[in-house]
Amino acid sequence: MFPTLRRLYATIPDAAAVARTASTPRAVRIRRAKKGLDVEPLQSDATPEGLTPTEFARYQRALAKGELLQNDGSNLTEEEWLERLDARRSRVRGVRTPVTAEGEAGEAEVVGQKIFLPNIIFKLVRNHTPAGQPYNPYEATFRVPPSVTKTDVRAYLLAVYGVQTTYIRTDNYVSPLRRSRFSRALETITDRTYKRAVVGLVEPFYYPLAEEDMGGEERAERRKFLQERLLVGRRERDMQAYFLRQTKGSDGKGWKWRTGTTASRGNILRLIAERRAERNQAVEDVKARIREDREKEAAEAS
Repeated sequence: MFPTLRRLYATIPDAAAVARTASTPRAVRIRRAKKGLDVEPLQSDATPEGLTPTEFARYQRALAKGELLQNDGSNLTEEEWLERLDARRSRVRGVRTPVTAEGEAGEAEVVGQKIFLPNIIFKLVRNHTPAGQPYNPYEATFRVPPSVTKTDVRAYLLAVYGVQTTYIRTDNYVSPLRRSRFSRALETITDRTYKRAVVGLVEPFYYPLAEEDMGGEERAERRKFLQERLLVGRRERDMQAYFLRQTKGSDGKGWKWRTGTTASRGNILRLIAERRAERNQAVEDVKARIREDREKEAAEAS
């Protein structure tokens, strides 16, 4: 049998429900605010049964159409309807449960094609946090290929990492056009065209600290780790070594600095002292000339 991990919105932590409300698209928030359905910051818009405003509106429409009527004449409650909705959302695609002639359920079988190694890349990035607001640990942001759907994101995270999701919001980013270097035709930048997927989490996840948020010792240890394990900055150091080798003499005897007036610290300080002495001497000469002129004018006046 294939286990099914259901996403029960009514059982997620309060902080996760608040995170789900905070990630509501801007157009939806504006539309709800016009109807007087907006909520205060750091508050959840879910009903006591766990329904979002959209799910509650769907429940009311289904109730008015009579789609929730049961055989005993009663209607499905909000909790029962949400549980049925979550069961359908979390069903395992590509699996069928056959029914025998006696009406009993048989063993589940896969009717689709099995895919063992996904050939897509999910890039985890830091969440966008507005100024003055705390970081939201119940959300994770990924950059995925534009062809990936919300169902693919949910299945990938659950099958590969065992991460349960409460909601997924996606938006597409298209890179600006630029001229091709060869044909001069307009083209897009491949690495700047992607889809952003904002995923709601049941369990909190704290993104690793950035270097600017670390202390001096921790920052030094992280840079050392990146240089040793991930070879960060290796290319720049290799380029410096290459250019240093290029400056060596062709005779193979090595190289030496070309001496000059500014080749050493001592020469620089000596030049500064000489120019300062010349300036002071020029000032003294002007003062002496002014003093002589004043004495001459005083003698003539007397």
